[in-house]
Amino acid sequence: MPTSPSDPRAGAALGRLPAADAADTAEPADLAVVGAGPAGLAAAVTAADLGLTVAVLDAGDRPGGQFYRHPAPGLGAARPEALHHDWQAFTARERALRAHIAAGRVTHLPGHHVWSVVQDGGAGPGRGRWVLHATAGHGAAERSAAVRARAVLLATGAHERHLPFPGWTLPGVVGAGGAQAMVKGGLVLPGRRVVVAGSGPLLLAVAGTLAAAGAAVPAVVEAGSYPAYAGHLPALLRNPGKLAEAAAFGGGLLRHRVRLLTRSAVLEAHGTDRVEAVTVARLDRDWRPLPGTARRIPCDALAVGHGLLPQLELATGLGCATVRGPDGTPVLDLDARQGTSVPGVWSAGETGGTGGARLALAEGEIAAYAVAGRPAPARTARRRERLRAFARAMAAVHRPGPGWTAWLGEDDLVCRCEEVPAGRIREAVRDLGARDARTVKLLTRAGMGWCQGRMCGPAVSALAGEEPGPDRRPLSCPVLLRHLAELPPADG
Repeated sequence: MPTSPSDPRAGAALGRLPAADAADTAEPADLAVVGAGPAGLAAAVTAADLGLTVAVLDAGDRPGGQFYRHPAPGLGAARPEALHHDWQAFTARERALRAHIAAGRVTHLPGHHVWSVVQDGGAGPGRGRWVLHATAGHGAAERSAAVRARAVLLATGAHERHLPFPGWTLPGVVGAGGAQAMVKGGLVLPGRRVVVAGSGPLLLAVAGTLAAAGAAVPAVVEAGSYPAYAGHLPALLRNPGKLAEAAAFGGGLLRHRVRLLTRSAVLEAHGTDRVEAVTVARLDRDWRPLPGTARRIPCDALAVGHGLLPQLELATGLGCATVRGPDGTPVLDLDARQGTSVPGVWSAGETGGTGGARLALAEGEIAAYAVAGRPAPARTARRRERLRAFARAMAAVHRPGPGWTAWLGEDDLVCRCEEVPAGRIREAVRDLGARDARTVKLLTRAGMGWCQGRMCGPAVSALAGEEPGPDRRPLSCPVLLRHLAELPPADG
């Protein structure tokens, strides 16, 4: 009997795959795709359509990534598509992936966290096999895996950018994307009365999801200014669909009586055991609070995020070049066919700058054609260019202003893992000669905790007076020492 994406049996069907130790000895795939979000999913399906053998390694249990997040089968979600945008685009590719798995063209390895990619042999640059080292499973059952491929496509996505403020460590304060993940993946709300704050179009989607799921959303607090999009009129005119999306989001906010406060920010969260209210104020063009504009909004949860940061650890570990995006964040330097500066390595999706699922789908397809040595359809390339233009405009409009650091008092935590307050970082810069985030890290331990600076990195860089740089680390996620000890000498 056929299965639907919401049927638990669909996950079981996708789960009947080769074990990791089988992958260690298998013939190298033509292409290894890291990540099964929109970009990775599109790349895998397109590459298999073109006759390539594909291995898909993904940290999740099912394809979809953060955008198409699935409720756990045990929750019995009858209509998971109700919480997603453009669900049909996902289900079409998931069905195609399932067909390729059944035909042996695609090997799907869920629950695989890739922590390093190295080159293994070959006659010249980019001509040898790539070895992808991963951990698979959880807890005592965790094991190491190595997958070999002739080419690699990185579709590692992005994570939220967090700018700290007084009270951001209170229970009930969650990331904006995290709040959406709670609803999509867990069918739970972060609270009954949720303020959504930060910057970027994701806020509108999060507010709509929360309101549709039954939460009261008293306000969406946007630090940027939507009229600033007028300065990017050509990109807007080329993307009428984006204007329609914005209108739909706006209509949803009106139906649920959600106030949209632009050029504003949450300056403080109040509460004892849990957030009970937030203070919101207007901002100037540099994101400095304007005196006399503060207001207090009662709530029992705050969903806050300031856009997304590409996950580049695997790419920069390989030596892939980066450039500065319009929002000041490092992104991969990609050519017209999604190729990185390292031969044999391609990338698609948020690694080239945040642009949404439709852009990621187009880039994944283009990268697959490039790996196969075929020209991508002209219409797909045009769609990519049109959507990428809008992504650049979006990044510029919602770029954080330098004045946001004025929100922070001396005792407010910046690094939650190591409990480093803003005052200690400012002291390192003012009195100890620190001029970059690395020196601040050495002097204060900011960024040395479990998250390795993923939460506090942009804030530490801003307080140090520099733009955030690309993450350069030999391991992209925590790895048990026994997995390193198991590596054969040839893999270094």
